[in-house]
This record gives sequence, C-alpha cells and structure tokens, in this order.
Amino acid sequence: MKRLDDNYLGKVTQLRRSLHAAPELAYQEHETAKTVCNWLKACNLEVFSGIGGTGVVGVLRRGSSGRAIGLRADMDALPIQEATDLAYRSAVPGRMHACGHDGHVAMLLGAAGVLSTEGGFDGTVHFVFQPAEEGGAGAKRMIEDGLFQRFDMQSVYSLHNWPDLPKGVIALRPGPVMGASFRFRVVVTGRGAHAATPHQGIDPIPVVCATVQALQTVVARECSASDSVVISVTQLGGGEALNVVPQTAWFAGTARVSSPATEARVREALRRTATAIAQAHGATAAVEVHAGYPATVNSPAETRNCVEAAERVFGVDGVRADVPVCLTTEDFGYMLAEKPGAYALLGGGGREGAPGLHNPHYDFNEEILSLGIRYWVELTRSILKESK
Repeated sequence: MKRLDDNYLGKVTQLRRSLHAAPELAYQEHETAKTVCNWLKACNLEVFSGIGGTGVVGVLRRGSSGRAIGLRADMDALPIQEATDLAYRSAVPGRMHACGHDGHVAMLLGAAGVLSTEGGFDGTVHFVFQPAEEGGAGAKRMIEDGLFQRFDMQSVYSLHNWPDLPKGVIALRPGPVMGASFRFRVVVTGRGAHAATPHQGIDPIPVVCATVQALQTVVARECSASDSVVISVTQLGGGEALNVVPQTAWFAGTARVSSPATEARVREALRRTATAIAQAHGATAAVEVHAGYPATVNSPAETRNCVEAAERVFGVDGVRADVPVCLTTEDFGYMLAEKPGAYALLGGGGREGAPGLHNPHYDFNEEILSLGIRYWVELTRSILKESK
C-alpha cells in the first residue's frame, strides 16, 4: 500500500480536522458534501450528489468484472456544544462531531485515494457518503431515492469507531450488531377532582406509576435471558395545579431490542400492561408506538469476508467476535435489510480518561485513521479479487 505513507496520512488527518471544525446537522451537510465531491473528483471517480438530500456516491471501476460493492460512511454531526480546547474544535456554536463521523468520512475518502491510485481489484466500488444518521434516517432516504437501483452493488459495508474497544482491535460478528428501537407514549385518562376529595375522581397518576413499575417486569419475565432488551421510561407528566387531581397523566420512553420477534413481543406487552392496569383502576390508556431504526444485522457470508480481510490488517488476535449486541441504533440497518453486508466496530480506545461518543469532550482518535483506510482497501481487494 504505497500511497499510505506519512505524507498521505497527513493530508487525510488535515481533511478530518477541517471536517471537525465545520460540523453540519442532518440534511444540512452541504459543505461536507462539497468537500467529499471535490476529493472524489480529484481521485478521478465518477461523482453523484444530492442523493437522499445531501448524500454523495463516488464510483470507481477497474477491470472487467461485473462484481460491485458499496462502502458507506455517515457525514452528519450532533447538536452538542463542543467543550474541548482543540485547535480544530467546532467553529459552529451548538454543533459538534461528537460521534466521529468526521473520522469515518476521512477514512473512506482516504481509501478511495489509495484504491484509485493503486487499484489491485477487479470490479466496481461505490463509495457511499450518507447524510442524517443521527435520527434522520438518511440511509432510508437514500434507498428511497434509488440508491440500490442507480448503483448496482451486490453487498454493502460500513464501520464505526468504538472507544470502548482498544486501538488495534476490530469487532465483527454475524447476526445482530446494533439493536432496533421504537418510541412509545402512554396517556392515561381518569376523572378530575379536587385534591381534598380524590375519591370523587379517578386519579391517573397512580395508574402511571403502577404501569411504569410493571413494565420493568417485561424484560425480566417475558423476554428470554439471551435476548438484549431495554425499556426506558424517560419522560412523565400530569397535572397543572397542586390542588387538583388531573384528568390525564402520561409517560413516554424508548425500547431497544435485538430482533424483530423480541420487538413484537415487547410492543404487545406494553399495550397489554398499560391497558390492563388502567382498566383495573377504572381509567383508560391510549398507547402510541412509533418505529425507530431497525436492527443492524450482519449476513454470515459477508461477515466471513470481512473477518478474513480484517485478520490481514489487525492480525488474528485483533479481530473480536465476542462483543455483545449494542442497543444503540444505527440506520445502516436499513441498508442491510436490502443488501447483504456487514457492520464493524473499529476500536478507538486506549487513551486513558478519553470520553466516549456523544460527549462534548469527545475527539476521534486519529491514530486509527490508517487502520480504517487499510481495512477498506483490504476488504475491497479481498471481495473484488483480480483474476490471475
């Protein structure tokens, strides 16, 4: 990999820092997209922009094979005020690359530069730069805008920096990697009354309290111990005056699960529990459920390809399969629902006291830029092998 010398890594590092200093939120990644387009054009790739809003795809062809893959990086930042003292800290108030998407973009652009110069593969690589991963479902928007119809890739791959894993390690496993999520809101309606005469009404607040408590048993008694499930009630409210039993009270939250079957079970348990407890008190419960991101599920054959490529970069001991399913969500799950592929967690830890993702003090570990580039290059050459 001749291109990946200190001089080239310096350029990639500077690119990453410029992205970090100019973060853009979901579907606002206009300058980021321009930077991506300019780099890809300088590498002599075919460049397509405006996909799914601000998404970009760069296409690199070599040889005569009809095989094609997609490599994806997310571009958006978070609505967080950066609290670091870095020379390249965010110059935009209230916005920050606190999840390392600036590093993801830099690694994939770095790989595009190496592959465009050195080749070493036979087929087509689609470099997919996606907007709005942080809650905006940019992957879904790109798919709806014809991503897989316009760019015929047989499989698709992505990675995420992971501070909880040490530098020099990458986690890959078949099956679920990230969980699915859904949001819920339950409104309990009773009958209002004076606070001095609660017996004349039906107080919805004890109903809410009983329901929140009962939901804790769903995970412990209705889901298998081998499932990854979290139900978190994160908001609740009711009442406007201290001397009034309110007519309604409510609570809301999120559930994270590892499989569609578990999600269906948890949704049904939520509705059943809320309805039954309300009825037992003479009240009613209206349950609203809103879908979030699907689970991110790696396909077995494609994961094996990734593991084999990763072992040549990280060594056999540097490839981990024992990392549990993480119940944070990732909209790359939409892409894996359409195409086989795999999602990897690239270790970025090893710096003592370094904060984790979505933290105002977080900074992407630039020491792993070369590892990410080498992984993308090796994976491409492994899947799109040249004929001898």
